[in-house]
Amino acid sequence: MTLVVKIGGGAGVATTAIVQEIARLVAEGERVVLLHGGSDLTNTLSERLGHPMRMITSPSGMTSRYTDNETLQIFAMAVAGQINTELVAQLQQEGVNAFGMAGVDGRLLVARRKAVVRSVTPEGRVQILRDDYTGQIEQVNSALVEQLLSAGYTPVIAPLALSHQGERLNVDGDRAAAAVAAALHADALVIMTNVPGLLEDAQDPSTLIETIPAAQLDTYMKFARGRMRKKLLGAQEALQGGVPRVCIGSASLRAVINGAGTTITTESDEEHRTASTACEPEAVRPTAITHSPIREMVSLG
Repeated sequence: MTLVVKIGGGAGVATTAIVQEIARLVAEGERVVLLHGGSDLTNTLSERLGHPMRMITSPSGMTSRYTDNETLQIFAMAVAGQINTELVAQLQQEGVNAFGMAGVDGRLLVARRKAVVRSVTPEGRVQILRDDYTGQIEQVNSALVEQLLSAGYTPVIAPLALSHQGERLNVDGDRAAAAVAAALHADALVIMTNVPGLLEDAQDPSTLIETIPAAQLDTYMKFARGRMRKKLLGAQEALQGGVPRVCIGSASLRAVINGAGTTITTESDEEHRTASTACEPEAVRPTAITHSPIREMVSLG
């Protein structure tokens, strides 16, 4: 069984408990790949260094970090420096032989840099930004990750990608996790965050939407606000890439895998009722909904 876990970069994510649960899964013989964000630390460092973060909103309503060259340097310090090495150290303390890396290493994540970024101002005017270092992942070097897993390592991946021109790019952590999960043909993608899952009312945890059939995911997008929109987009991309189940939540990792959050699945209702967990190795993988846009790299070069 291969499980891809994404730990959110926002405040309030129970990272220590999640690391301990990953260690138990690895001890049980599961193959785990960990990706992480870094938004909260990046914001903190940006303030300390006198370069406050700037969020932009696309015409479609998606919010993202405006990543100019200086912000990119700060983001790399946060995710590939402090957060990645800290997670590796914590896993090593738990007996897991973790291997830290960023998406630029070994051409693990190759992305297309956006030539221009369109941002809507508070007044409703659309402005064009040309110095934004963000990208959309187009290739995943799955052979490299498979080699690490086969050698007994647990990869820990920071969301920095390499452009086709050799530039570092900021890529969304949820969508990076989805791309990796699809390329590895993972049994499940689990997105751990600081909210219980997708809520009908963002202020009321009792409105949690527990199960979403993959074919109906578009109809639930209206409930996604803020960062949750990116998580659902990542979930959609993972499902389209052949991952049979995506779990989103904030309880313990094992609880979220077992349904304590929002579970989006390509399985039939009967399969969903009878499956005891999202990651049992004997579960049959359903056929992918559509062809994945992510191309796997077949060599390490």
